[in-house]
Amino acid sequence: MIDVQRLRVLRAVAEHGSFNRAAASLRLTPSAVSQHVAALERSLGSQVVARSTRGVTLTPAGRIMVGAAESVAAELEHAQQQVTELRTGRVQLTVATFTSGGRLLLPGALAELTATHPETVLHVREFEPEESLPLVRQGAVDVALAYHFDGPLPGQPGQSPALEWTPLMDDPLHVVLPEGHRLAGRDELGLAELAGEPWVLGCLKTEAYLRRYAVRAGFDPEVRGTTSDYFFARSLVAAGMGISLIPSIALAPRIPGLRAVPVRPPAPARHIGVATIGHRRAHLQLATLIGVLRTEAAVPDAG
Repeated sequence: MIDVQRLRVLRAVAEHGSFNRAAASLRLTPSAVSQHVAALERSLGSQVVARSTRGVTLTPAGRIMVGAAESVAAELEHAQQQVTELRTGRVQLTVATFTSGGRLLLPGALAELTATHPETVLHVREFEPEESLPLVRQGAVDVALAYHFDGPLPGQPGQSPALEWTPLMDDPLHVVLPEGHRLAGRDELGLAELAGEPWVLGCLKTEAYLRRYAVRAGFDPEVRGTTSDYFFARSLVAAGMGISLIPSIALAPRIPGLRAVPVRPPAPARHIGVATIGHRRAHLQLATLIGVLRTEAAVPDAG
C-alpha cells in the first residue's frame, strides 16, 4: 500500500521544484525528503522524479502520483470537515471568488443560503481562478466562483481530481471611452477601428486577451497602463490616459463622463461559472448555493 506521507512529500517536491525547498515547507531535512521519495519509487518500481543540477521535475509516473496526492489530500480535508460538522452541528462552507463576480453574484446568493440554512458558517476568500481552482482540488475551498476566456479552465486538462464546471453566464467585454471620444456614439465597435488608440487595462489577463484579438485585427495595441482593478482602469480613462476593455459586470458603479460600447463579434468575453468536485455537489448547502447563483446570474441586470 502507498504511504500517504510519501505522497505528501512528493506533492511538496512537485510544488517547490527542489528537495531543499520542499523540506523547508514540510519542516523536514532534505535527506528525509529524499528518503521518502526514494521509498515511494521502490514501492512503485518506477522513478517519480528526474534529478538535475537545475532541480527536480516529475516523470510521467510522478505526475500520476501527484494527481493521486491531490485527490487524497482533498478527501482527507473533506472528511475532517464532515467530522467537525458532526461534532459541532454546524456546516462550514468556504467559497472562493474573483472580485467583480463576487461583488455581483455572491451577496444575494449568500444571504439566501444563510436564510435557508441558518446553521451554515460561511467563509469567503478572494482569488483569481488560477489560484482558486487548485484550492478546490485540494479541498481547501468547497466551491470557486471563477471565469475563463476562450480556452479551458486554468490548469484543468489532466489534473486530478477533475473539476465539475457549472456555467452561470457570459460576460462580454466592452470598450470604455470618454463621452467626447470620436467613437463614443457608436452602437458597437470593431477592434480594428481602435488600432491607433492608447489603452489602460484593469487586469493582466485582459491585456493578454486584447493582444490576441488585436493580432487578428491586424494591430499591436499600445498599452500605457495596467492595474488589478477595473474601477481604477475606468478612472484612468476618465482622466484621459486612453481607452479600456472592461467586462460588463465591472461597469458599475457608473463613472460620469464615460461611455461603454459593445465590441462587434467576434467579441471577447469571459465565461463565468462555479467549479466543484463532482461528488460533493450532493452536499445540501453547496447544492443550494449553486442553485441560487444560477438564479442570480439569470437576472437581466446581471448580464
